[in-house]
Amino acid sequence: MIDILKLGPEISKDEYRKRVPSLRVELQHAQYQLRKGGFPVIVLLGGDDLSGVAEAAQVLNEWMDPRSMRIHAFGPLSEEERRRPPFWRYWKVLPADGTTGVLLGGWTVRAIADRLAGDTGSKGFESRLDKIRDLESMLVADGALLLKFWLHLDPGAYKKRVKQARENPQRAWRIHPSQWFLQKNFDRSVKVVRKALKTTGTPAAPWRVVDSADARRRNLAVADTILEAIATRLKAEAQLSEPQLKRKVPSARGEDGALASVDLAQTLTKEKYDRQLERWQGKLHRLADRALRRGVSTVLAFEGWDAGGKGGVIRRLCAALHPTNYRVIPVAAPSDEERVHHYLWRFWQQLPPAGRMAIFDRSWYGRVLVERIEGFASEAEWSRAYDEINAFEAMLTDHGVVVAKFWMHIDRQEQLRRFKDREKTPFKQYKITEEDWRNRERWGDYERAVNEMVARTDTKRAPWVIVPANDKRFARIHVIKTVSRLLSRASK
Repeated sequence: MIDILKLGPEISKDEYRKRVPSLRVELQHAQYQLRKGGFPVIVLLGGDDLSGVAEAAQVLNEWMDPRSMRIHAFGPLSEEERRRPPFWRYWKVLPADGTTGVLLGGWTVRAIADRLAGDTGSKGFESRLDKIRDLESMLVADGALLLKFWLHLDPGAYKKRVKQARENPQRAWRIHPSQWFLQKNFDRSVKVVRKALKTTGTPAAPWRVVDSADARRRNLAVADTILEAIATRLKAEAQLSEPQLKRKVPSARGEDGALASVDLAQTLTKEKYDRQLERWQGKLHRLADRALRRGVSTVLAFEGWDAGGKGGVIRRLCAALHPTNYRVIPVAAPSDEERVHHYLWRFWQQLPPAGRMAIFDRSWYGRVLVERIEGFASEAEWSRAYDEINAFEAMLTDHGVVVAKFWMHIDRQEQLRRFKDREKTPFKQYKITEEDWRNRERWGDYERAVNEMVARTDTKRAPWVIVPANDKRFARIHVIKTVSRLLSRASK
């Protein structure tokens, strides 16, 4: 969906001067209300008038309160950004609830630039636009107000600007060097831009095309649109009836699913375990070094029942790795800063650079497990999270990242035995809490949620591995073997 903003006649200097003071007051008042409103505002500012984009950004920086607004410009990828998945640079700067982020260029402009430069083929361009649409749908569904502006300068207006620059060299800085390429290849540029805007424009996040020939009219159009959108959303939020109740998940035995087919009787003797541990840790060490040399990153997510053995498995994995090649990220309840962002935001921050490994002790799957069961996420939120998580993991694997997810599976009797053992052992007592006992009472709810999670997010490139973990030795070897085999295939 593309909206062509009807801007009317050119704006005189006197009209502009009269309009700006009141507009600035209204914008800052809206920002003040927004800080209490609790949703992020994301403004994508792009266009073929690259100088106009910079000027419009400067105007917003002058008119709006910078304490709750940040402007981010994106140039060529840095070396650090090249070592991460493509959207990493954008997730790092997405605004928190109650604040505004202005992204100059952003993901769509980058995709257009790569296509025009020949760095992306036709199919690659289409795939990238689909991913952009998925990303934007995810952000909007989570509550973000996404406003997208394309500042357009037709060839006639561009020629007029060039003529003015030649007559007055002091105005030459107003013509961005990249515009020479865009204007000389105008017909091809227009086709690529039109396809990008059409594919990524949606009713919830349309592109607004602004005629950028008259700077004053352009500036007012962008600011007025931002003001109106924030005010409309704030009014709608205020008019909402009583808050939605969190859905309580009914108890379920969860017999029909991935967990029911796991053979928990599998064991290893201590002698076999010791031999296999030395062998597979050595192999994993060599494969991790090879992955580092070849720039293959790895993301491992560990989930499982309380006392399922995640910590023991992770320690044996790490024992085989060089300390500088991996990070273990323990995931607890989100911090205050994390709560005011999309739930995936904190995980994007932790993605490893090329060749390194990130090991998540609990992960983004909390959205469809504990947040679902305990009512921290609404049914609408956790229901759409399956597709959001699949899209997130696809972005990683498309970038060449090895992704594997492990569910450490034990039965209720083994969990009870381990709970009692922890209570008796001084150095393990910190591991057992009242919450663990309370979660045990909802075993059926969690079992059903795990089965659905596996069914809906197990993919060929980011598989779920259900680990029989009643026997800790068997579980540890099983995981190390699996990681080794995945690294072997990925870093050939």
